[in-house]
Amino acid sequence: MNELSEPNTSPNSDTGTEMSADTGSRKPVILQVLPALNTGGVERGTVDIAGAIAAEGWTSIVASAGGPMVNELDRVGVEHVTLPLDSKNPMRIYRNIGELSDLIDKRGIDLLHARSRAPAWSAMTAAKRMGRHFVTTYHGTYNAQNFLKRRYNSVMARGERVIAISDFIRNHVAERYRVEDSHLKTIYRGIDVDVFDPDAVSAERIIQLANAWRLSDGMPVIILPGRLTRWKGQAILIDALAALGRDDVRCLLVGSDQGRSNYRRELARAIESHGLSHIVHIVDNCRDMPAAYMLADVVISASTDPEAFGRVAAEAQAMGRPVVATDHGGARETVLPGETGWLVPAGDPKALADAINQALSIDETARKKIAVSGRAQVLSHFTVAAMRAKTLDVYREVLAAH
Repeated sequence: MNELSEPNTSPNSDTGTEMSADTGSRKPVILQVLPALNTGGVERGTVDIAGAIAAEGWTSIVASAGGPMVNELDRVGVEHVTLPLDSKNPMRIYRNIGELSDLIDKRGIDLLHARSRAPAWSAMTAAKRMGRHFVTTYHGTYNAQNFLKRRYNSVMARGERVIAISDFIRNHVAERYRVEDSHLKTIYRGIDVDVFDPDAVSAERIIQLANAWRLSDGMPVIILPGRLTRWKGQAILIDALAALGRDDVRCLLVGSDQGRSNYRRELARAIESHGLSHIVHIVDNCRDMPAAYMLADVVISASTDPEAFGRVAAEAQAMGRPVVATDHGGARETVLPGETGWLVPAGDPKALADAINQALSIDETARKKIAVSGRAQVLSHFTVAAMRAKTLDVYREVLAAH
């Protein structure tokens, strides 16, 4: 692709095409592009914003390779266009430029919003070709071991506006790509506080899940939600539980291995070698995470690499649960040490064990205080309503600009 260049956040700087200041009396047409609509934070944010665009009376379109969450777009009346945007093959990326250009022309798309690197290259080039606006959301730090990888990642810093999902990510983008501060917008990922609400979870849902997981009454429960991948820190938690030395707890590692069967077997061996088979259980994806949080006495986020935002910590606080998270990345913005939870050094099982012990030892008065503070923290900063409103404001700002 001969159109790859160093980051440039000036709209249409190299096309000679002047963008219109607005869309006139016509309602804007917004296209979001991402690899696929499987389970995950990027996908959840895409669906949330797609619904917000439609609710505003604008035309909302999402393009991806498809997946189970397409059904959620159908429910909110949003069109999905199936394109192989999940491919990293350079020739496929190039062909996607033409597919997106045709879609822009046929549907009168005014703004393209890219949420991942491979589709972003196609979307950016198509937007320039057709004289349309281009926005990105920067969802992670992305590994950059060499120049080519860094250049590939740089597309996420080339939007007219670059949305960062935390100040941690905003600072990362500003430092690595020298993006102007006026082009960077921090918009935290949103938690649906109507779904993640302790008062909205019935006793029947909690009992059903407790029975499915064979949890004993009166046993403190520790939960680490997250897909089974090494950097999520399940192995660190297993070592921490060995150091904790308590038999009166139960721990659930909640998440799919997504094909990482070797890592799952490694975790199973670690559980057995530490003599924790009666304490630690690996369970697959949970369809009722609000009920899962209600079962938890403490929720763990033990990621060894910095979380760009850290949805688990925010969801747990929305449910009024104490959180122990690693002291880096987005957790420093979501967790308030001493008020809503604890922050511990990355990869330190002893420190994690000490924090878990503290969380399990607090009395009911302190637990209620943490619950109130945690939910208040989420309601103040991390709601899906705030994410939707701020994202639409970015669209308005870009569409109004020359």
